[in-house]
Amino acid sequence: MSALKVLRSSEQQNLLDEIDSLRLQGISEFVFLPQIVVCGDQSSGKSSVLEAISGIPFPRNDILCTRFATEVILREAATTEAVVSIVPSQDTSSADRERLLAFRETLQQLEEFPHLIERAKSEMGITATGKAFSKNILRVEISGPERPKLTVVDLPGLVHSESKNQSPADVELIANLVQSYMKNPRSVILAVVSAKNDYANQIVLKRAKTVDREGLRTLGLITKPDTLPPGSDSEADFINLASNDNIQFRLGWHIVKNRDYPSRHSSAEERDQSEEKFFSEGVWRDLPRNMVGIGSLNVRLSGILLDQIKRYLPILMEDIQSSIEECKTKLAKLGDGRSTLEEQRQFLLKLSQSFQALCRAAIDGSYDDKFFGDPSSDEEYCKRLRAVVQNRNLGFSETMRKKGHHRTIDSEPIEESGVQVHSPAPISHTDLQPILMSRADAIEWVRKLLVRSRGRELPGSFNPLLVSELFRDQSRPWERITREHVQNIWIVSRTFLESLLSILADKDTFGSLFTHWVEPVLTERLKKANERLDHLLIDRERHAITYNHYYTEVLQSIRQERQAKELEGKIRRFMDPLFTAKVPYLSSLDPSRLASSLATQSESDMDKFACSELLDSVRAFYKVSTFISNTIDPCLVI
Repeated sequence: MSALKVLRSSEQQNLLDEIDSLRLQGISEFVFLPQIVVCGDQSSGKSSVLEAISGIPFPRNDILCTRFATEVILREAATTEAVVSIVPSQDTSSADRERLLAFRETLQQLEEFPHLIERAKSEMGITATGKAFSKNILRVEISGPERPKLTVVDLPGLVHSESKNQSPADVELIANLVQSYMKNPRSVILAVVSAKNDYANQIVLKRAKTVDREGLRTLGLITKPDTLPPGSDSEADFINLASNDNIQFRLGWHIVKNRDYPSRHSSAEERDQSEEKFFSEGVWRDLPRNMVGIGSLNVRLSGILLDQIKRYLPILMEDIQSSIEECKTKLAKLGDGRSTLEEQRQFLLKLSQSFQALCRAAIDGSYDDKFFGDPSSDEEYCKRLRAVVQNRNLGFSETMRKKGHHRTIDSEPIEESGVQVHSPAPISHTDLQPILMSRADAIEWVRKLLVRSRGRELPGSFNPLLVSELFRDQSRPWERITREHVQNIWIVSRTFLESLLSILADKDTFGSLFTHWVEPVLTERLKKANERLDHLLIDRERHAITYNHYYTEVLQSIRQERQAKELEGKIRRFMDPLFTAKVPYLSSLDPSRLASSLATQSESDMDKFACSELLDSVRAFYKVSTFISNTIDPCLVI
């Protein structure tokens, strides 16, 4: 019985028919389909194994090796035919892609297949003086009577190091190509290990364990056992390996003997007879018959592939539907055809209308459109521009209130706000901590400026220009906090526009529009916002003046608060002796003495009196001087 016939069964036939129908529709370009992947180190005998499994005469060379991935698709048909084509890689240029796609040859005799491989290599630029490997895929579709529906893939051998014919780039290219096939969870990994080399030094075993840690879909295959000296330690080592003792796979191990160089031209029947004779002698005859020989290998592969199909067929439809939806989304982004100038204008007009409508909804805080998604998700919340900006503004206001002043006097405690600011990246200024000062220390600080800035003012009064100087010192953190807030609002606005346009337009259209239109406008808006901030900061440098009646109310409130504390202190000092002597309050209280104590309001130190008044004025002026609501929205959002 031939190797290919073994793979047939009524149950497998039905399942493979389903997979084959999907593959014929090109579904394999979008979802993973079950397949057998033959991989191993360079010159490990992979191509010979693939020829024995498929019955296709793959070219073999003791010096050269497979230079590209070869997908072999087997189908059942009334007549024998082979169609060979090239699938260009994604990074192939447009000109080369058209040329490679045009390569399509049909064979009636499979014996001509090795010569066709050489022509395909030349078409892909693989020559003795050109590149050594290619990312392109050789696709071979074999149809004929009694052929199963099966896909097998022969991959380039893994290379240990660069050489004269293999550059470091070639080594990396091969590793990435093999990895892409092996990590497909629906691929059966046939890990080929050559008995000519120590298996511990062969890369394929490490790669197989990396992508299939539990060995659920890997079958180890030992080739070239006839190269092991009979009775040697190396022969014993490979016997133990085949017994699944050293490196364990759930699918176990298998051993095949392929043609050696002298018997390279022997027929398939002669090959099978030579293999059967070899495994009937020496230590090999003691191994179970279901783990030696190409015939039993095909039986094992048949069962393993069938299990893979059964396992993944139910979810294939989900993957296909998901890919369909993804394609529909991409097509919707591409819009209608726009080969003419008028069609291009109509496309941009529709795109701009949708873009403007969603921008206006985001600015107005109308989040009914499905674009805005679920606000509980941080990714979706960032699309709700008005909410994000409002929360950022609340955070900015809170930061200005807590850390906007350079000095905190003891009568200005830093209160904890009850406002919860919901922002994905709240403003943080841990290095901006106000200097804590008692009122006495603050008066001494003001006194130093007062005595060095004397003018024509009367004793006990102060130079009005000092209010401006002290205000500028007190508002020193404003510029840094505000510029960072402007930058943050610009970033969230840019992120919103980037997200919106990427959803409405395809990748190429998005890149062009955002780079040449949106980005320049955003940059200009940021510039204008900073210029507006510059104008506000210029006012901070000018002479302190305000016509806000709230200033006098605040000033009076500050003074009343201070005077109340002073009165409280006097009352405590007056009452303390009475409490200490334990004298009844009503009988011992002297109203005249209490009134006299409260009436004493004089301050003999004129500079101290002036400093106290100046400090009150600066605090009052600071409280009525703010530009929190005047900086951001007009330039970046509205």
